[in-house]
Formats: sequence, C-alpha cells, structure tokens
Amino acid sequence: MLTVYDLPGFPRDLDATALLNCIEAARREILAVYEKADLMVEYKADRSPLTLADRLSHAVLNQGLQQLLPGIPVLSEEGAVHDWEVRRQWRLLWLVDPLDGTRDFVQRTGDFTINVALVEDHIPILGLLDIPLRKTTYLGIRGQGAYRLQAGAVESIHTRHGADHRGLKAAISRSHQADEMAWLKTQGFEVSDVVSAGSALKFALIAEGQADLYPRLGPTMEWDTAAGHCLVAAAGGTVTQVDGTPLLYNRENLLNPPFLARG
Repeated sequence: MLTVYDLPGFPRDLDATALLNCIEAARREILAVYEKADLMVEYKADRSPLTLADRLSHAVLNQGLQQLLPGIPVLSEEGAVHDWEVRRQWRLLWLVDPLDGTRDFVQRTGDFTINVALVEDHIPILGLLDIPLRKTTYLGIRGQGAYRLQAGAVESIHTRHGADHRGLKAAISRSHQADEMAWLKTQGFEVSDVVSAGSALKFALIAEGQADLYPRLGPTMEWDTAAGHCLVAAAGGTVTQVDGTPLLYNRENLLNPPFLARG
C-alpha cells in the first residue's frame, strides 16, 4: 500500500506520520466541539465568529508544528501576528487556519476545513487540507503531486484537463455567487454548471477534477488559501491573482487580492 513516505518530494526532514497525527488531533478537537449542543459562539471585532473549536485546534497545531520543525514560526489565524519587520526575515514558515469556515461550522453545514501550509520564499511548498467530517486529508507537494488520504489509503488526484473556456464547472461561494458568476462571464468563461461550497473545500474540488474554476473577488486572508493553493498547483492547476500575476504569501499585508484558481 502506498504511504506518505513513498510520495516523491515529501520533505525528508519532516516526520510525515507525526504531521498527519497532528492534523488528526486537531480534527478530533474540532469534532468533539461540533457534537455539543451549544457551540458557545463569540465574535471578533470584525464580527466573524470564533468558537472553542478554533482555539483548541490552534493550540494542537501550534504546539505540534513547532515540535516538528523547531525554530520555524507558525503564523495562525488564531495566534499572534508579528510585525512586518520581523516577518520579512522569515524564509520558511507555517501558515495555518485551525478552522476555516467557522460560519459553516456554526451553521452545521459540514463545509469546514483545517488548512496547514509550509511556505518557503513566499510560495507554499506543502499543503494539507483536512475535512474533519469526512475524515479525509488532501495533501499537495509543490512540483511533485497531490493526494487524497482516507481510511489509511493514499490516492493520487489531478485537476481536470482538456477543458477550455467552454462547458466549465465553477466552484462558487454561496454568499458571493452572483458577483463571481458575473465576473467569470466578463472574462469569457462559459460556465455550464455550478457547485456551491464553503471554506477551502473549493480548492479540493478543483484539485480532484470536480470543478474547473474557483474565483474569489471578496476578501480572504493568506491562511485561508495557502494550503489550497499548494494543493491545486500540485494537482496540475494554477492559483493566481485575477490579472494572472503570482499570488504570494507572507507579504506585509496578509489580506489576499482577488484571485482565480483553475484546473
């Protein structure tokens, strides 16, 4: 049976089993909270929701990732964000969203993920996107390939090839569908089918060939996209700014510009 250690390009200084165990531990914390009747939702200054699951997942990932690569900083949505003068010196870092899709978590749609990416020189080189309710982890290794890990099995995945600007399937955020569909039309894309999904799940749909396009015109943060970006790129697709220029990470402003993921 294929294992993570058999995957070409997996960083050899990383303990693959320990990394996946860390993700699974965060998943267990999230699901334990999800099963409770009262999620005890709080709200940040920007009115985005925060739950105990966000905090517990952050604690597990922050500790586990620092043990995996001592000295490599962890930049997490729920952690401290260092000043740019400090961050600009980081050539290697972890970018983490301990619970992406907290609104979907609160609404119990199931569309929430754990996003973990290793970024080197502003480019994600390793991305893990975990879907807790499915007990499934997607793994992308830049330049080497993308994989779906489920029930102990490792399966290679690829974006859908052969599609041009016609007959495309778009993965669209539920809350931004009208604007994003209108934008795709202005760019000459002929969309014949749409799938709505929350959080970083849209990157997984692109990576495994279930959708061709994922435009995002609204605000996202770097920790929202780094893992999915790596996954799509490793599966054969691209993630760029809408003008086609590279989407980079650990910038002074951690707010992403509008982007387009393509299979």
